[in-house]
Amino acid sequence: MLDIKLIRTNPEFVKSALAKRGKCYDEEIDEILSIDVKRRELSATIDKIKFEQNTANKEIVNLKAAGQNTDEVLQQMKVLAQKSKEFSAAILELDKRYQELMYLLPNIPHPSVPEGKDETENKEVRRWGVPKKFDFEPKAHWELGKILNILDSERASKVTGTRFVYYKNLGARLERAIINFFLDTHTANGYSELLPPFIVNKDSMYGTGQLPKFKEDMFKLEDLNYYLISTAEIPLTNYYREEILKKDQLPAKFCAYSACFRGEAGSAGRDTRGIIRQHQFNKVELVKFASPENSYDELESLTRDAERVLQLLELPYRVIVLCTGDMGFCSAKTYDIEVWLPSYNRYVEISSCSNMEDFQARRAQIKYKENPQEKAKFVHTLNGSGLAVGRTFAAILENFQNKDGSITIPKVLHKYMGCDKIK
Repeated sequence: MLDIKLIRTNPEFVKSALAKRGKCYDEEIDEILSIDVKRRELSATIDKIKFEQNTANKEIVNLKAAGQNTDEVLQQMKVLAQKSKEFSAAILELDKRYQELMYLLPNIPHPSVPEGKDETENKEVRRWGVPKKFDFEPKAHWELGKILNILDSERASKVTGTRFVYYKNLGARLERAIINFFLDTHTANGYSELLPPFIVNKDSMYGTGQLPKFKEDMFKLEDLNYYLISTAEIPLTNYYREEILKKDQLPAKFCAYSACFRGEAGSAGRDTRGIIRQHQFNKVELVKFASPENSYDELESLTRDAERVLQLLELPYRVIVLCTGDMGFCSAKTYDIEVWLPSYNRYVEISSCSNMEDFQARRAQIKYKENPQEKAKFVHTLNGSGLAVGRTFAAILENFQNKDGSITIPKVLHKYMGCDKIK
């Protein structure tokens, strides 16, 4: 959520900054400002009524002490009480609309974010590794998964529906090995591990910005205000919701494994083969809580932490910075890490690392204090996949396949797998 003080003092800047995302929010901002003025006027009127009520109360006490009639003043009190009730109800209605509008506004892009209309204008930052040149025709991961009897989408479709999969035999072990490798690597690098709930309440979804913007992508439990999480970012960021941290607690760094559940609304026809775009998938998430002055240094280090596991797996990748038109709703700046997939003959997203600045913290009321005497400030929240497990699984199958159809296991996974090949 944006700072209302910024919208009040510099509305043209906010309009211009949000327009860089490819959509005009001028009407919403103008309505927010109008509501803000009306609300403050009503609040001032209610304060005046309270003053008049206090004055009338004192007058009633004095009249009673003097043995005089208080009917006229009591009638005035009733009128004042009715006016106060009406104005308070009007404020509640304004607050409801104000909240709706504020929830619709995305975050302001950081000045370093390149301007652009869509993903074609993202900027490459760096590459690591060189895609392997095969001396045979490489197969796609969905073909390898079937041949090796380690993936079964057909039975998953029978049991649940499309975009679900069974991991089988050494495939199940590889998925588990990747998760453990990610968690062990990140915890050794200073992240505290949490195993969070995979179901959260509505407040948590609003706190990190999944609601109301991405309602169609969420799986809601029927007749309950509970949702299946689309990412562990949600329970991790809400861990400190409505709390005030001490400055020496920052940066706070967490990692977590979770299953993730996404409706993938609007993605019909995209990546329908294989396990790249599933309704349920596994992911290890990285989340940081940082002070504003250090948050962009923390974004760089978080991105490097996500890159490190790809380097240890010896998977070629590139890092791009997303342009204003391709950024996520809550993000002020995002780096995407894309792994090389031979079946696509291109790099495919495997992690997004973002600085949300204080956008989520305002929604979730997460603050910190330098010392007990000072006013609490909003923290900056950051998150990134460290990494998407299914996409890592697919990248290993495709990049480490051999001519005989076997898969060579990356060295760092040998101790988790108990073998060096899937045959």
